[in-house]
Amino acid sequence: MKYTIILAFTYSPAWLQKTRAQREAFNAEHLRPIFAKYAASVSVRFFDAEAFVARFSDFAIFETEDLRQYYYLIEELRDSPLFAGEIARIADVFMGIEDGHQQFEADAKAAAR
Repeated sequence: MKYTIILAFTYSPAWLQKTRAQREAFNAEHLRPIFAKYAASVSVRFFDAEAFVARFSDFAIFETEDLRQYYYLIEELRDSPLFAGEIARIADVFMGIEDGHQQFEADAKAAAR
């Protein structure tokens, strides 16, 4: 089953005060290696939301079939300067299963045989 997780977060004023070059250097040093480590099992896309939502400034969509690998990726992010250094704060997390009802129905049919 494919799991989709939406992680909403807000960047701190300290992050917003950094130049774009400083942000890029931070991402290259601290974040890209983490995402690369889990790229084979967890895909991620990033979205800006501050112009549309007041509760958070950004969100990321993670997709995986391996929740353990997703969890480990998040643990590494939480230990990184991104969250541990209070550059960003997690505002909310949503999770769903893509077409879960179809898998349920297929499994129910197989079990009834």
